[in-house]
Amino acid sequence: MSTPSVLFVCVKNGGKSQMAAGLMRTAAGDTVTVHSAGTKPGTAVNALSAESLLEVGIDITAETPKPVDPQLVRDVDVVVTLGREAHVDEVPGTAFENWDTDEPSERGIDGIERMRLVRDDIAARVTDLATRITQQHQEIR
Repeated sequence: MSTPSVLFVCVKNGGKSQMAAGLMRTAAGDTVTVHSAGTKPGTAVNALSAESLLEVGIDITAETPKPVDPQLVRDVDVVVTLGREAHVDEVPGTAFENWDTDEPSERGIDGIERMRLVRDDIAARVTDLATRITQQHQEIR
């Protein structure tokens, strides 16, 4: 029996995709296998992203940005792109979703306040996805 799996992708794999992965690991525990990657990975996790997650007890400070692995895209159940700029070519057999996440900076909100709003938006979406993919997986078995 395999567990459902998800790959979260953003451009740099330093902010939103790392946040989503950390939130999913916390929300789903070992019921979902979680990966994250970037279409153009940066060099480090965004400090404000990490700080906003530490506020809710999730530590992503040891994570490092990784490139998208085409084999992993084929192997996971769901690929979620976060934001408007990350694009992953769809492949048969893998579900794809795009989360056009809240962008508080468009409203003049920056810094840790921005990251808290982004975190809360992603957290709500992660909770919904965790419920959907674990239910789908149970129905398939």
